Amino acid sequence: MRKALMTLVAAAMLAANPVLAADVRIVGGDTFESVLMGQINKRVTVRLRSGQEMTGTVRAVTARLVHLGAISGREFFDAVIAADAIEAVVIRTRD
Repeated sequence: MRKALMTLVAAAMLAANPVLAADVRIVGGDTFESVLMGQINKRVTVRLRSGQEMTGTVRAVTARLVHLGAISGREFFDAVIAADAIEAVVIRTRD
């Protein structure tokens, strides 16, 4: 019984450790497309030229479009954004 309890406590402690997000690294030839491709299935915020910000999970990226899923504040909606409308990509690097 004691061994099972200790195993359970150890497993809970390991599960409670925060997962640190990876640092963002860019190289000379990177574009918004290549940066977003590295963020597939991760949450990002994109700032559009209109000034609007959208936060969601990157689902797909092409040369012309970005698909964000589970949009913040609109959880039952996805968004398809024209890649040339993106002014900035904000990526959370720490929890």
